[in-house]
Amino acid sequence: MPKKEKKIDLHNLTPEESLKYEIADELGLLDKVLENGWKQLSAKETGRIGGLVTKRKRELNDEALTIKG
Repeated sequence: MPKKEKKIDLHNLTPEESLKYEIADELGLLDKVLENGWKQLSAKETGRIGGLVTKRKRELNDEALTIKG
């Protein structure tokens, strides 16, 4: 029996999830994710999102360090 996918609440996300959805939207993949879930993305699409999430986190950490010090 297939698992039921839970409905995505875009207004109640953790900061990391929010970043992931934001990047998916920028890449034009948000509609695909909302309709079919993350499992329907190709490895290339998923890797691209992951790479950009990592890059953004690094940039945010660098900004925080620059501001502090």
